[in-house]
Amino acid sequence: LQRSRRNIVGYFEQKDSDNYRTFERVANILHDDCVFLSASGAISKAERFSGDNVIYKPPGENAPDMVYLGSLTNFDLIYAWTQDKCVPLVREITFENGEELTEEGLPFLILFHMKDDLESLEKFQQEVARQLISEKGTINFLHADCDKFRHPLLHIQKTPADCPVIAIDSFRHMYVFPAFSDLSVPGKLKQFVLDLHSGKLHREFHHGPDPTDVAPGQPIQDLASSPPESSFQKLAPSEHRYTLLREKDEL
Repeated sequence: LQRSRRNIVGYFEQKDSDNYRTFERVANILHDDCVFLSASGAISKAERFSGDNVIYKPPGENAPDMVYLGSLTNFDLIYAWTQDKCVPLVREITFENGEELTEEGLPFLILFHMKDDLESLEKFQQEVARQLISEKGTINFLHADCDKFRHPLLHIQKTPADCPVIAIDSFRHMYVFPAFSDLSVPGKLKQFVLDLHSGKLHREFHHGPDPTDVAPGQPIQDLASSPPESSFQKLAPSEHRYTLLREKDEL
């Protein structure tokens, strides 16, 4: 086992079975996210004291195993369980998977951090899990290497020296979370995401704070500003390909 990877191990009496075939289907879909291994016959007998079973072995030598307790022939159930274990809540965006993530069509909530700054990443992961689990499916939670993604940082007037930085890319505009230290303020990260969904982030970038957010007696100013344009929409496959076609036509 590569204990630095996420491992899903299936123990089966025989390969010619519905249990194994369901496991194989799941493995074929999620093989990029987890290492799938199986044992069948006599070699797996010690692990099959209660019948065929599937176990998740998370990264780390001392990390405890997690056993799948549902039906092994229910594809939807075992796929959902396996996906939850194999696909982390906060995924890393790279140049290799950027197009695929963009194709999912959800806005990005991104932590830009230095590659060796694991402390900031851990804090971000904890707060996403604590505040935003209900938003899964409405926004993608990602982290990115500041050095590799200097261009998106430049769009929001930041450099790697400013990292860690949290931002939302809506595929139209980019919005910056006030300060990384605000991450520990209860509910602040969730409100940032809710303000995206409600249109408040976009509205306030154009017209300044909403009247309800302005202190009594303070004048309301229309800033008439525009938030930085999206950087990650350029990774979207269809738009990128059409752009290449247009350039070729012009040549």
